[in-house]
Amino acid sequence: MKQIKEKKFDVIVVGEINVDLIMNKVQSFPEIGKEKFAGDMTLTLGSSAAIFANNLSILGLKVSFIGKAGNDIFGNFCKKNLSENGVDISMLYTSDEDQTGATIVLNFDDDRANITFQGAMSTLKAEDITEEMLSMGKHLHFSSYFLQPGFEDKLDVLLRRAKQAGLTTSLDVQWDPTERWLFDYKKILPDVDIFMPNEAELINLTKEKSVEAALSVIGDYGNVIVVKKGYKGSVLLHKKRIIEGMPFLNKQVVDAIGAGDSFNAGFIFKFLCGDEIEKCQVFANLIGAISTTAAGGTGAFKSYHQLLKTAREKFGYGE
Repeated sequence: MKQIKEKKFDVIVVGEINVDLIMNKVQSFPEIGKEKFAGDMTLTLGSSAAIFANNLSILGLKVSFIGKAGNDIFGNFCKKNLSENGVDISMLYTSDEDQTGATIVLNFDDDRANITFQGAMSTLKAEDITEEMLSMGKHLHFSSYFLQPGFEDKLDVLLRRAKQAGLTTSLDVQWDPTERWLFDYKKILPDVDIFMPNEAELINLTKEKSVEAALSVIGDYGNVIVVKKGYKGSVLLHKKRIIEGMPFLNKQVVDAIGAGDSFNAGFIFKFLCGDEIEKCQVFANLIGAISTTAAGGTGAFKSYHQLLKTAREKFGYGE
């Protein structure tokens, strides 16, 4: 009988890495020639992929991160944060030529405006992800397609390589800053086990006017499609069945930064634990809501025990 090699990591995360400089309680949108006040400021680990990796590690899975940072203060800050929370960074590239990316976040109640400097993340290429790297994981998660030009027209190849290596896959494309939405879902989604856009992204990707219409168009190309709807919960398409996921409402939102990435972490955690898809959706809604109880995308994630405590005390959830 052939010996099956034990995988080193439950999840390999490929994507962007940067810091978030968050301005909370901003009095109004900036205006040219004028200065505005913010009531609070936080410097924290940012980027969809890194927040996802961090929070999934806190949930208890073995996670490795593949991305590209600069050899600078921000890069060291990101690596330190990931390492301290159990994320393996041995496959993270460090560049002496490029700066680590940064996002300035202006928070207005439950909404926000972002400005991102891509930096090193824009130089990571699909070819940088080797067969040896893929062989170490059970699952591949990719995030932020539109921020990483090195994967343009090559993401389908990476996902196919992952599937051929025996990994399951998940994808969150995130927002397109150019708003061109050039994403060939017919070519890419067949190799994606779990597609995880939010409602605005899904509508823009399909050029449809509603989530329902978008799912009817894209459903034949995906396997599991779960759509994040913020305080309205989520909707799941699986085996031609649509399941509405009720939200866990936080009445005292600190900010919504990283809530979608936390949702992703909750879903993938339960998926890899072998839970039914509906239970994955419920837990994802919960973890997304917990994220809004602290500043930044990782502020609410200290330990799995603490997450369950918050789930019980704030949301009445208990397993």
